[in-house]
Amino acid sequence: METTDQQLKYPIGQFKCPEHITGKHLENWISVLEEFPNRLKSLVNPLTDFQLDTEYRPEGWTIRQLVHHIADSHHHSYTRFKWSLTEDNPVIKAYNQDDWSNLDDAIKAPVSMSLMHIEAVHKRLVYLLKSLNDIDLNRSFIHPESNKTVILKENIGMYAWHSSHHFAHIVSALERKGWAKL
Repeated sequence: METTDQQLKYPIGQFKCPEHITGKHLENWISVLEEFPNRLKSLVNPLTDFQLDTEYRPEGWTIRQLVHHIADSHHHSYTRFKWSLTEDNPVIKAYNQDDWSNLDDAIKAPVSMSLMHIEAVHKRLVYLLKSLNDIDLNRSFIHPESNKTVILKENIGMYAWHSSHHFAHIVSALERKGWAKL
């Protein structure tokens, strides 16, 4: 079966938020966020520098850049939660993920640095998320690029998806190269 460009770009499909987010959705999403750092570490720690410096899809970032991107993105997400919980519907700061992923630290730094960062951010994030009540979960922020209001409980789902999305990128890259031990 031939892999299409869309399958390479979205190996688990695009995020589709349920119309009604239930407690079960939130529980599942928080569980994904809680388990993700260990799953990612187990997947990428055995990789060689050659493997880490391989594109995860044609014309995409390297696996190394992808790991560093996850750390950057999830750090931003954590900050967005904190802003939303302490300000009234703030306009958050966007960042250019492509430019960030082309900085020297994303291209050359050991992935262990970002793996530790992801672990720390996720521990703090999960701790915070488990303490939120319905009023907190319905707080929001505005993303300046889309001018869209994002409700925090929806953002939990987006970042659970983001974790699984990029994990699947790495798995599929390893499988295509014949490097997978799964």
